Amino acid sequence: MRTKFLVFAVLAFTLILSACGPATINQAAQPVNRTLNVNGLGASYLTPDIAYIYIGVHSEGKTASETVEANKTQTNAVLDALKKAGVDEKDLRTTNFSIYPSQQYAPDGTATGSIYMVDNTVYVTVRNLDGLGSLLDDTISAGANSINSIQFDVADKTAAVKEARAKAVEDAKVQAQELADAAGITLGEIQNISFYDNSPYPVAEGKGGGGGAMAANSTVSIQPGQLTISVSVSITYTIK
Repeated sequence: MRTKFLVFAVLAFTLILSACGPATINQAAQPVNRTLNVNGLGASYLTPDIAYIYIGVHSEGKTASETVEANKTQTNAVLDALKKAGVDEKDLRTTNFSIYPSQQYAPDGTATGSIYMVDNTVYVTVRNLDGLGSLLDDTISAGANSINSIQFDVADKTAAVKEARAKAVEDAKVQAQELADAAGITLGEIQNISFYDNSPYPVAEGKGGGGGAMAANSTVSIQPGQLTISVSVSITYTIK
């Protein structure tokens, strides 16, 4: 009886071990997705045809009312000069009007009282760059004594961006083929394309002081330079 019990116990233990053993799964190995990634650059160049300028009048006086009145008269003269130079009403936008007292001091540091300062600044869009120098002369003669942040731009950059993108893609394609030839591989389909457009604007900053003598003797020299439209692309190819 004891022998039969031992045989039964051994068989049960064997069945338990078999049940707890690792399962074997027959799974096919996944194919390796081999890729090649390249970055291409493209650029196009444009001559600016539009400019944005801040033109203003700064006035100082003993009282707030007389300073505002003087500034208003001078600013209106500047606006008239801009319109006579061909600037449309819609291209003139006031961006700042401020009035504030300024404490004055003697050379020894003693306070001598206050004066009032008034600033009126207009954001001007100039669409005729050939006459930009003369326009600045006219506004200075009219009383503008704060001119700064001249920014050049191109009204329509659509074609230039399209050209730069095409150049960037072509550059990436050439690089990919050169790498494939050097490595002895064959390129497959394009898996992914991403791109980034970059359109920096050159800025010429300057200050203009009021005075008819300057306008009478010379025309303000303005150099718009050149705008660069650049595009970078990233293309991923499969490798056959």
